[in-house]
Amino acid sequence: MSVATEPKPSTTTSAAFFEQAQEVIPGGVNSPVRAFKSVGGTPLFIDKAHGAYMTDADGNQYVDYIGSWGPMLFGHGDEDVVSAVQRAAEDSTSFGAPTRIEIDVAQLVVDMVPSVEKVRMVNSGTEATMSAARLARGFTGRDKIIKFEGNYHGHGDFFLIAAGSGAATFGEPNSPGVTPGNAKDTLLARYNDLDHVESLVEANPDEVACIILEPLAGNMGCVLPEPGFLEGLRAICDKHDIVLIFDEVMTGFRVARGGVQERFGVTPDLTTLGKIIGGGLPVGAYGGRKEIMDFVSPTGPVYQAGTLSGNPLAMRAGFTVLKKIAETPDLYDRLETYGAALEDGMRKNMEDLGLNYYMTRVGSMGCLFFNEDRVVDFDTAQQCDLKRYGRYFHAMLEEGVYLAPSQYEAYFFSLRHGEDELERTLKANRKALERAHAPAA
Repeated sequence: MSVATEPKPSTTTSAAFFEQAQEVIPGGVNSPVRAFKSVGGTPLFIDKAHGAYMTDADGNQYVDYIGSWGPMLFGHGDEDVVSAVQRAAEDSTSFGAPTRIEIDVAQLVVDMVPSVEKVRMVNSGTEATMSAARLARGFTGRDKIIKFEGNYHGHGDFFLIAAGSGAATFGEPNSPGVTPGNAKDTLLARYNDLDHVESLVEANPDEVACIILEPLAGNMGCVLPEPGFLEGLRAICDKHDIVLIFDEVMTGFRVARGGVQERFGVTPDLTTLGKIIGGGLPVGAYGGRKEIMDFVSPTGPVYQAGTLSGNPLAMRAGFTVLKKIAETPDLYDRLETYGAALEDGMRKNMEDLGLNYYMTRVGSMGCLFFNEDRVVDFDTAQQCDLKRYGRYFHAMLEEGVYLAPSQYEAYFFSLRHGEDELERTLKANRKALERAHAPAA
């Protein structure tokens, strides 16, 4: 396959920044996947973003398919969100006391997410999942949790057991610093394998407090639940009095107003949220049935607190985004239309080039796996050709399209992605696939 090459865009400013950053920040980044370790090369430092585009420190512009890892449902720099944050900042950036906007955000969450009757705001997805698991333990009086290989729930000690995303990228699924005491209470199940889950529950009778999972996995690529998998987990939890937790930090308000639980029709006991509910500002939340949530301090014995929880800037941004979701009746239809066109175009490019890689998509998130076999769990995700993905990633960058710098991440797009972005992306996709499969020079 012969591929014409064009001059690469200059990224010298990003390279210089990265050199400086490594002197004062571990690895030069504040979150591991940003370091480009799994794809090679030097990370780009972003200067600004608007709509469907990001611009790096060298002035190169990219169609963005990260969207700050999910929050930018309405695109970067949405005027309504920016104005709301600016107005809120004029009244101070934090109070450490209750505000009306917290009630308004909570009410919107309760109204839209099927499982949530009460909700507690926190500062990150990690805080939300840690708090939800502790709450499940306190509510049930049991110690053990079941999580799934390849699912990532933040960097809490008892979750960093065979984690996906950044930990998978580095081949370090068990992080140093996690004690044997934490690890022994975390049981690992295979995603999409109900028999394995049932065997773990039966081997630990009356000891499992909760089953936590990404109901639509996004941290080993975008891996869909097999038909009956979520329903089967619900039945197991009902049978054994186990709390079922859906980690919808990534998928909440992304794949439907009510998240995966609305789209797939399975209601958990607790749900963790983040990303979109903060409009791009740091935020997290966990919520669920009243009888469980009332176990949280100050009404109940399970302690959890946070100085900046319910921060007025994050709440104002989140309220604005959630209101726009509620008031845009065709939002998810429009996202679906773009997603279907993108998926069809990418499949056509592969067909024309004689390629048959596995693709997934649900609404406005998806993944192109460099694997010809179906990806249904962490083992099959790990069979992807990571080196070829790295070549594809850099070729897409050179064509002006910014994807996740890891095979084990999903892509996201926004309402601001339209015909121009679609055409540019599909042209780039074809060229990048050609270059990823071209013989080495």
